[in-house]
Amino acid sequence: MEFALLIIIIVVAMGFDLVNGFHDAANSIATVVSTKVLSPTQAVIWAAIFNFAAYWVFDMSVGNTVAKTVDNSVIDLWVILSGLLAATVWNLLTWWLGIPSSSSHTLIGGFAGAAVAHAGFDVLKLEEITKPLMFIVLAPIIGELYLLLLHS
Repeated sequence: MEFALLIIIIVVAMGFDLVNGFHDAANSIATVVSTKVLSPTQAVIWAAIFNFAAYWVFDMSVGNTVAKTVDNSVIDLWVILSGLLAATVWNLLTWWLGIPSSSSHTLIGGFAGAAVAHAGFDVLKLEEITKPLMFIVLAPIIGELYLLLLHS
């Protein structure tokens, strides 16, 4: 049973990656395509090259952040599956409704929510969750301040 569940998790993780790709990839090339700096084909090729290169060059910050948000002793295959399913469904919903959303933050929330449902709020490592939450709150405020500064 455990092996079958692991295979299901791998398939769902691949599904999350697929949804993550079409959910976020368009945003990464929208500016260069809309300004006609690159054709859509050129932009997709460049994005694919640099996304592939980034995997080999940079560290796994998002994965490490997700892994540090909850107490590892409560993580089992069901928590992993639930977190992935929640993140995938949320990404699909926000894509369908046209709501801007970060797949990375969605993944953190999915795993945190699954862990809380499994073992309660005590499993959350608040010092780790605070970091991404802080930037979710601060990013629009900083953007507004820059806008006010530029237009004053």
